[in-house]
Amino acid sequence: MTAALAPATPNIAPTPASALIRLHANDNVLIARSPIGLGQELPEFGLRMRAQVPAGHKISACRIAAGEPVKKYDTVIGAAMRDIEAGEHVHTHNLALIDFDRDPGFCEDVRPVDYVPEAERATFMGIVRPDGRVATRNFIGLISSVNCSATAIHHIAAHFTPERLAAFPNIDGVVAFAQTSGCGMSSPSEHFDVLRRTIAGYARHPNLAGVLIVGLGCERNQVADLVASQGLTLGSHVKTFVMQDTGGTRATIAAGVAAIEAMLPAANDIERQPVSAAHLKIGLECGGSDGFSGISANPALGAAMDILVRHGGTAILSETPEIHGVEFMLTRRAVSPEVGQKLLDRLAWWEEYTRGHNGQFNGVVGPGNQAGGLANIFEKSLGSAMKGGTTPLQAVYEYAEPIDKAGFVFMDSPGYDPVASTGQIASGANLICFTTGRGSMFGSKPAPTIKLASNTPMFTRLEEDMDINCGAVLDGEVDVQQMGQRIFEQILRAASGARTKSELLGLGNHEFVPWHMGIVS
Repeated sequence: MTAALAPATPNIAPTPASALIRLHANDNVLIARSPIGLGQELPEFGLRMRAQVPAGHKISACRIAAGEPVKKYDTVIGAAMRDIEAGEHVHTHNLALIDFDRDPGFCEDVRPVDYVPEAERATFMGIVRPDGRVATRNFIGLISSVNCSATAIHHIAAHFTPERLAAFPNIDGVVAFAQTSGCGMSSPSEHFDVLRRTIAGYARHPNLAGVLIVGLGCERNQVADLVASQGLTLGSHVKTFVMQDTGGTRATIAAGVAAIEAMLPAANDIERQPVSAAHLKIGLECGGSDGFSGISANPALGAAMDILVRHGGTAILSETPEIHGVEFMLTRRAVSPEVGQKLLDRLAWWEEYTRGHNGQFNGVVGPGNQAGGLANIFEKSLGSAMKGGTTPLQAVYEYAEPIDKAGFVFMDSPGYDPVASTGQIASGANLICFTTGRGSMFGSKPAPTIKLASNTPMFTRLEEDMDINCGAVLDGEVDVQQMGQRIFEQILRAASGARTKSELLGLGNHEFVPWHMGIVS
């Protein structure tokens, strides 16, 4: 069985809301816009409901015979376990995950980007570092080389209260990036390399005006070796301490406080100025997805990324398990067979990595996803991939690898949001855009997170955490392209310093979660 290509950015025009949403003429399921009751007549679709169906869930549009493919967006998401009559609820109880042939079609759907001339590109008020890097925030960071120094860096950061930073109004804060690894691990190993690459990515991040790396002294991830292996340059911007050499906990905290105090005047000496949107690198995330995520928030974010790419910026799609089953949507847009094959190679690595485990890559999505209407990983991936828009796939990167190409790119990562976002920030993302259907309370530093709600009821319920209501697409107020423009404009405001909802709530101090791989000893 061969998969049909799904539209990368479906467009639902503003129309009076009907009870069901038909996504593609070839689909044999419809989506419930709101809860639908047993026995309810839907004459517009010639249906009488055979079950009570929650909002965001699928309803059979016709009789589907046992074994017949079930299609959403004209893409196979599984097969009927038994005969399904028209008007039935289609979900995990009667939908089986099946594998099928997916022609990668390398480069077949590559279309040239209609770039905006440089002189006409959108701008934001950015912070230009002396070496030309552009920041969206201005933090000072502390990083632990090992969990054994985590408490020390938390105490150092806690010293710098808003009252103590009041004299430095251009500094967004002092934040501790503590982590739970760094020892008790195989070294050398892929896990070891990933950890060091992640730490170095944060140490180099333009949103950090100064960095202090603190180690214990006996750990496998030795501070001096970390600095040397990653090509970090020590000086006024990057400093290091080793607790066993500094005199212990109390002495390290005191020395760390003094080191940060010495960094404050220079870090505060910045001024925002207009810079091109080409300097934006946006990490694309989704979490707590529902049946509406792939209809409103994800395609709208994809439309915003198409705009960003036209203005010279970079969109970073990740969460490799969440493109499983629809990878052809990306390989067909790869700029070369080599780029497309690199993506397939990462998926093959994941297949081996997860073999024998009951995880997302092997079909099982989370309870919240299921409650929201997503039956399996193929259905979830179908929506998740839409965040990347429609422009060519320029490159594929490993986790936390520095991103050096503009445009739409992919960075390998797990689907777990804090781990994926940590990798994207380490790769250079200076903003995160995070779509959610069930509601996520995620925030990040030093790159802030903009959260996009897929539906209006959730946005209303969790408005204190949500930045943008993409449910307006479902409500018929705007179409996907118009919502994409709204998102792009919100990105420019946030990049210019406007606080996101997660920043106003003080989130992001504990979301530094490097990817743990391999054996822990």
